[in-house]
Amino acid sequence: RVRGVRVREVRNVVTANGITTELYRLDWGVVQGTLQQVIHVALRGRAVSAWHQHRHRWDFLFVVSGHLRVVLFDPREHSTTQGQIDVFHLSPARPSLLAVPPWVWHGVQNLSMELSSFVNMFDRPYDYGDPDEWRLPADTDLVPYRFD
Repeated sequence: RVRGVRVREVRNVVTANGITTELYRLDWGVVQGTLQQVIHVALRGRAVSAWHQHRHRWDFLFVVSGHLRVVLFDPREHSTTQGQIDVFHLSPARPSLLAVPPWVWHGVQNLSMELSSFVNMFDRPYDYGDPDEWRLPADTDLVPYRFD
């Protein structure tokens, strides 16, 4: 696993009237510090959203519908996992909270034909005046991975 990445598989709790799934708990130890912003992202069927990087913020991803492939690439010069690729398949069938460290490139692909969505949580809020958001096209040569 890419250095610093944390993933916590959680469980669905079946109740008399549905299913309850915890998305985040402090005692899991996945988030160091506090969560400061939460957004919901919906991707159209087979859509790819790649590549993204933050240099100061952590990303915490939790898929709530559909089936997503999340790919991580570690470009960090002094990382013990520099150059490593991690691929995660995330869905509500096996709920997990994935923590992506700063500087790690990440891309998301909806493997479903229908809409898939995820909750994205951050340890720092988005700064509209100075966004900590870096992007590359999905087919860049700087990341040794191709979405199919």
